[in-house]
Amino acid sequence: MTTVQLRELVLADLAAIEVIERRSYPTPWSRSMFAGELAKPSSICLGAFDADGEEGVLVGYLVVSRYVDAWHVMNVAVDPEHRSRGIAAMMIERLFELTADDARRGYTLEVRVSNATAIRLYERLGFKSRGIRRGYYTDNREDALIMWKDPVRSNGSQTAT
Repeated sequence: MTTVQLRELVLADLAAIEVIERRSYPTPWSRSMFAGELAKPSSICLGAFDADGEEGVLVGYLVVSRYVDAWHVMNVAVDPEHRSRGIAAMMIERLFELTADDARRGYTLEVRVSNATAIRLYERLGFKSRGIRRGYYTDNREDALIMWKDPVRSNGSQTAT
């Protein structure tokens, strides 16, 4: 079992982010896209690092942007060799902890309609399907499922819907 530590991503992590991004997505983000998000004061960029190794190797990341009415999960990925170990859930739960005092903003994300594993994860974390973005993904024009989660209160309970 891998011991994982979460910390804020920094520019020095870009090369490791790119490796996971290329292994995870058919149309990966560019280095400059990640650098732009890391530089935004309104973004939350978390990395999951293998704490068992001396180097603290990056095994996953989460990039979230703050908008007027929502925290938008822009990118989440776990290295294929470390998937199915709860790392993505851990990062998203940490996001909820970091934003628990923001009762005005919920959470949103898009996910490929074919990505049943990710959809199940997001549903377990409280996200609900709220619509479809037709032809959202540029590599194959696949639709995206739009998912939303209500704000999380400081005491851990959700607001009423």
